[in-house]
Parts: sequence; structure tokens; C-alpha cells
Amino acid sequence: MIIIKLVGGAKKSFSTNELKIDKSDISIQQLLDLLLELKPSNTPDLDVENILIAVNGADSSAMEGKMTLIKNNDVVSIIPVIHGGSSKRLLFNMSHKLIQVIEIQGQNQIDIIFLDTLRKKFPKIKLQAVSANFILNNYHLKKIIGLSLYSDKNNLLLSNKLEMDILMRFAISQQISTAINSAGIKPKQNFILIAIGNRKALDLLYTELSKISVDMFSKDNSSFLKKHFKINDKQLSIVLSKTPLEDILIEKATVLL
Repeated sequence: MIIIKLVGGAKKSFSTNELKIDKSDISIQQLLDLLLELKPSNTPDLDVENILIAVNGADSSAMEGKMTLIKNNDVVSIIPVIHGGSSKRLLFNMSHKLIQVIEIQGQNQIDIIFLDTLRKKFPKIKLQAVSANFILNNYHLKKIIGLSLYSDKNNLLLSNKLEMDILMRFAISQQISTAINSAGIKPKQNFILIAIGNRKALDLLYTELSKISVDMFSKDNSSFLKKHFKINDKQLSIVLSKTPLEDILIEKATVLL
């Protein structure tokens, strides 16, 4: 038997905060498919692309993602990611932290000095810039950030700073210099600015950058990412999920632990 703990909006989808399912040795993906079948038709939809899943208190992103095997007597917590904002601003809560994400249009004068200047101007915000080429979509973005937050909480950071851990996981590299050179900010290239802080400071940051922000995830980076990380169609075909490329990227970032 598996115990399902439903948190926040997930409770409304099933009109309860706990489910017990007489199953075991199934993957998280199989569990999600089952939950979608069991959900009453007259309740709010369960958005399975915007949730965090913990197995016995551990974030599944730090294990095997949607391929994580759930065993008998495991407790699975399903936690919706709360988010909001326009197509140019993503704002959500994760692990008791408020996170803002903006895509900045690449310009000649924007380089690493630009990021250092922002950090000095907004000292209460943790900031990191990741080349837009290295982030596939919303799902990929949130899973990698969640993995870094988990690593921070459990003293498993790849670097001594959360911000650098985020960059290294998107770059899938244990070398700081490699991560900066490949996935870091570059002139003329769009980048995703990830900011962690309080609402007031994040609002001020967005106000300052709104004129150079653009719609996020408007470009399909799948071909670039498959070529850069040498992921072939055969590897994709053996991933039993609806998001094989994202899950492979997340798995590669996870094994850096």
C-alpha cells in the first residue's frame, strides 16, 4: 500500500488530504497516470507538470525523477508549485522561498559585469543568469531549481553558493569554469535571470529590468540541448515519460550530487 499526502491545491482535486492506494513497485509516472484516472470529474484539475513530488520526505528530483520506484508503505507527498505573473515574469514559491524568473534580451553591453552590478544593487536577492539556450521549458527550469534548493538544504551543493550550484546543474558540470563558459551570461545572447528573495525586492528588480525582458521559452532549444549533451533518439526512446528530454537532463543534473 502507498500513502499519498496531498498538499495545497492538490487536496481540492481529490477533496481530501490523503489517499491510500493498494499498489507497490510502481514508478512516479505510473502513479501520476493512476491518480489522473482516479480523480473525480467534478473537482479541479491536477496539474502534474507543475508539482513537486517527495518520497518519504525526499525530493524525487534528487532521485530518479518520474522513474523513481515507489515501494510498499512509502509516503508520497504531492505539492503544487504556486506560480503567477505574465509571460515575461514567472513568480513561484518553492521550499519556502520566493523565486522570480525573467528572460533578458541579449545586448552588446550586457555581460557578466551586468550581473555583478545587479548583485551589488540588490544585495538581499540571490541572483544567477543562465543562457536561455540551456533551459528547455518551465518544467525543466523548476526541476533544476528544486534540485539545487534540495542540495542547499542537505549540504550537498556543488559549490559553496546556491547560485553557482544552479548554473552548474543547468550546465551539467562539476567544474565552475566550464559551467560559466558554457551556460553563463554572454553578450548578444538571451539569458534567464533567476532571482530568490522577498516580494518587495523582486518587484523592484522586475521594474528595473522589465524594458529589456522578453517572453520566456519562446524558442525551442531541444535540438541544441540534444547536440550539446550528446543525447540521441535511442536514449530518448527508452525513457517512459511524457517529457523524455527534460527527464534525461534532470537525471544528468541529479547524478552530480
